Amino acid sequence: MGGLVTGKRRIGVIRNSLDFSADQARLDAGRDREFRELSELGLVPEEIDLRAYFRSQDDLRGVVDQFDALWVVGGNTFLLRRAMKHSGLDAILLDKANDERFVYAGYSAGSCVLAPTLRGIHLVDDSEEIAEGYSKEIVWDGLGLVPFCIAPHYRSDHPESEMIEKAVEYFIENKMPFIALHDGEVYTGDTQ
Repeated sequence: MGGLVTGKRRIGVIRNSLDFSADQARLDAGRDREFRELSELGLVPEEIDLRAYFRSQDDLRGVVDQFDALWVVGGNTFLLRRAMKHSGLDAILLDKANDERFVYAGYSAGSCVLAPTLRGIHLVDDSEEIAEGYSKEIVWDGLGLVPFCIAPHYRSDHPESEMIEKAVEYFIENKMPFIALHDGEVYTGDTQ
């Protein structure tokens, strides 16, 4: 990914998919690992907590504009999608969709939100999961930045792999276009 990011190589790290967790030691260890790995790629990571923009969406646009890329981590897809809606990040990402200088990268929940819908992912992630400061409203619409659903952790050594099989079955039964990605596989917008 380091080769895709240009400019000052600043990358905003969004971890709101984990806002449900009260395990601070695990959250800190995960943050340290993410930042270390991004730094090893020559990137300059900085966390963006979308909760800080739930009531000041206009401010977030200026913050995101300072970054060359966003790295959006896994966790609960529905919680992440709520955070994107409440902060206005969803609209910002739609505006930046054709900006070739801006890179959106993510894994697990961070990739699932790119789809037209989150239906099917409800078999993997709790759609009703909320955290302090979030509304209970379930956002079923994805960002629609890709024309298919994404099934991460497909047949991988991951605790959610078995549930992803159920999501894939749902996509097939409902004739929903999708791609299934094994851990370590990458979709770059034009290749896998």
